[in-house]
Amino acid sequence: MSILDLTALELSAAIKEKKYTVTDAVKAVLDRIKECEEDFNCYVTVDEEGALSKALSVQKGIDDGTLTGPLAGVPVAVKDNMCTEGLLTTCSSKILYNFVPTFSSEAVLALEKAGAVIIGKTNMDEFAMGSTTETSFFGPTKNPRNPEHVPGGSSGGSASAVAANECFFALGSDTGGSIRQPASYCGVVGMKPTYGRVSRYGLIAYGSSLDQIGPLCKDVADCAAVMEAICTYDPKDSTSVSRDDNDFTSALKDDVQGLKIGIPRDYFKEGLDDEVREAVLKAVDVLKSKGAIVEEFDLSLVDYAIPTYYTIAAAEASSNLERFDGIKYGYRTEEYNGLHNMYKKTRSEGFGDEVKRRIMLGSFVLSSGYYDAYYLKALKVKALIKKAFDEAFSKYDVIVGPVAPTTAPLLGKSLSDPIAMYLSDIYTISVNLAGLPGMSVPCGTGKEGLPIGIQFIADCFKEKNIIRAAYAYECASGNYHKSVTCGKDGE
Repeated sequence: MSILDLTALELSAAIKEKKYTVTDAVKAVLDRIKECEEDFNCYVTVDEEGALSKALSVQKGIDDGTLTGPLAGVPVAVKDNMCTEGLLTTCSSKILYNFVPTFSSEAVLALEKAGAVIIGKTNMDEFAMGSTTETSFFGPTKNPRNPEHVPGGSSGGSASAVAANECFFALGSDTGGSIRQPASYCGVVGMKPTYGRVSRYGLIAYGSSLDQIGPLCKDVADCAAVMEAICTYDPKDSTSVSRDDNDFTSALKDDVQGLKIGIPRDYFKEGLDDEVREAVLKAVDVLKSKGAIVEEFDLSLVDYAIPTYYTIAAAEASSNLERFDGIKYGYRTEEYNGLHNMYKKTRSEGFGDEVKRRIMLGSFVLSSGYYDAYYLKALKVKALIKKAFDEAFSKYDVIVGPVAPTTAPLLGKSLSDPIAMYLSDIYTISVNLAGLPGMSVPCGTGKEGLPIGIQFIADCFKEKNIIRAAYAYECASGNYHKSVTCGKDGE
């Protein structure tokens, strides 16, 4: 077995046992990136010099007993919308093509404190606006399982990097499914924590009431370990919640006896591909055979989730992105006539089409005369969606369903039809609207060999229920991370 085929926990244990050094791990990842990047385009920035230097200091900490955690010495990739001190942070946008932050996001600092080594910044849909990683200014990322297909988005670079063994785990952000959907498309594990569980400080905002940072990993155990590292209270984030139940690895038990699982009938109606339906229900049968109690139920308001989400997210985006004006940092148009002309030309040239589309939609729903009709109504529906989940979780420990209605679409197919791209989020966005935790775990492959994911959803701050169910399914099914070929391997 290659060092790259190890999980994050296996690698850290092997380093502590002196089978490998941290430098060995970092060099293996850097070599893999050089070999595969032309095929997959997972990264915007690779910090080779910084990673090798950090590897030496982390090795010293492991050797002298300072760094004893389960992620010490493990190379990690970070989505390019999280600030990293001294390292380019672009949000995959022309308007931030030269932005180098003077501080790091709290989640990145937590990983560094745990001894993880930052390899670089991963490609993404521009400002996290997209579901395919095709709206990036730096070109699309390709799905390592089949490079003719998208990896999902907006955290497609992070999911692809994990799937291609170009890192051992990665951080992504999830506003409407942007961790879980690419995890499903690429055949890896991705988790969106409860809103407020992970600090958003240093995360460049898209929809502030919806955004949440989370891990993309090779298996559920890695995911639990990363969650323990990044779930910390942060007074710099007003939405951060202080909790004393962050021992997520304690939920890694192959036991779902008596666990109550709800299956929403609404998630299995028209629009869901037969192969996805079959794979998810087969996974549910596995949990049932292990003693879980499974029931079907009606989860109302599913049809209203997409318009509600895109109304709220676009409104918050139009507010958050007004700070990018060419004055303080980032791209500025070369020729302009006066201040207002400079603003207009900078933003017109700096933002891509999908970002402009959402800014205009958000400005419209917030405008005088339309605020009550659209934005205020969307907030009311959001509250009703949360109420529907509250009622469901009074009966069930976990809700299970598909992650996306299909397997990964072909490159270029979604960009020609933005509405189709929006509809791919139908099963994930309600989790963000209600602030709930959700996880995608591989549960099979479609007829073209593309991965299918099953989604586990729990009530707020009940991540352990998800981890317990997902781990038990993983143990029973054997659906673990599988290597892909690239570069010379694929010849």
